[in-house]
Amino acid sequence: MSSDAYVVKTQARFESAHFLREYRGTCEPLHGHSYLVEAELSAPDGGLDADDLAIDFVASRSELERLAKLLDYKCINDVAPFDAINPSAENIARWFHDGLRAALGPDTVRIVAVVVWEGPFNSVRFAPGE
Repeated sequence: MSSDAYVVKTQARFESAHFLREYRGTCEPLHGHSYLVEAELSAPDGGLDADDLAIDFVASRSELERLAKLLDYKCINDVAPFDAINPSAENIARWFHDGLRAALGPDTVRIVAVVVWEGPFNSVRFAPGE
């Protein structure tokens, strides 16, 4: 049995502010980032649809952008669940993963990883099952 798969990456950008509760350092007070989020999705070889697409770029990017808009130009701490948990890059990456999973459904594609960049130098990669 072949383990070949098609892997699609799609990205969205958003601008947000946040602060980390109970953190002693420069990230504790309110500050902003130019975020980039990237979703890496896979579909098995042979899983092409009638249009010969494994994963529709438009549909997957649209869903990623829908989620990004929920945070865009907001203080992330004011958006659930970040009103109760720290809006760390780690928690933001998991939130995007969970939102994509809910939208894409469990049987369509596999979410390989979600990467959240807080600017050009720092990122977190959430890869369930790794």
